[in-house]
Order: sequence, then structure tokens, then C-alpha cells
Amino acid sequence: MSDTLPDLRGVVIQVAGGRLMLPNACIDEILSVADPEPIEGAPDWLLGRIRWRGWQVPLIAFSTLAGMGEHDASLRGQRVLVLKTLGGDTRLPYFAMLTQGFPRLVTVSPAMLVEQPDVQLGEGVAAAVRYQDEEALVPDMDSIEQRLQAALAA
Repeated sequence: MSDTLPDLRGVVIQVAGGRLMLPNACIDEILSVADPEPIEGAPDWLLGRIRWRGWQVPLIAFSTLAGMGEHDASLRGQRVLVLKTLGGDTRLPYFAMLTQGFPRLVTVSPAMLVEQPDVQLGEGVAAAVRYQDEEALVPDMDSIEQRLQAALAA
């Protein structure tokens, strides 16, 4: 058995205040942004719901959730990533994330991925990493899903 981990396909996406790195398998679709339907009493990072393939999908601003900065409220020029949830909640199989531009596909070699332990992690962030001289945050998908469930139940 090999001691090395296989390379993974991932995406790097730009959000207000930084970059995120996600597994490619998490992304279901990339959409043009449309005005979300507001959710009364929602936290500032939960922008509302968008319609997608018959679903009412919650739309989040990751940068606001993680304390990286505020998203552009006009939503001009931004995109939406529809992401699969991991928790198995049939009421929340997807959520959407606001991004700036299109994701960039990368092949992630674990040997070239360096965790940045000195970086202060915000809400919904699993790790800060450096890959090929780029800094990125790895979202904590479980934490985001739990926060979404709590916000939608309130």
C-alpha cells in the first residue's frame, strides 16, 4: 500500500476579501446571479433563497460569514456556485455561494498543499492553506450546513 495520497481535483474561487479552495465534486452548477428572495430575520451572511431546478436554495455570502469582508450588495458581475451539502438533510440538499468570477480548476497534490497554522480562521473556515504561492481558505462545509440549518429554522 502506498503512503502517498492521490492528487485531487479542486477549484479555486474568488470571494470578497480572498480565495477559497473546494473539492471539484462539491460544485453542482455555476449560475449568473439573480436577486434572491429575502428570508425574514436571516443573519447578514444569508442573502436569501434563489430558485434552481425546482429547489429553493439558500444563498450565502461566505466572505461575510467568515469575517473576510462585505460582499458587493449590488451583485453585479458576481456568480453563484450551487454546492452539494454533505449532511444528508433531504430538506437542504444544496446551498449556493456568491463568488466573483468563475472557478479555476486545479489539481491539488497533497505534497504541495501547506497549511498556514498562524492564520486566524473565521466562521465556516476549516483551514488556511498555501498552494503554488497562492493563499486560500478551505470552507468547513459541515459547519456552514449546520449554520444554515439553524438560521433557516429560526
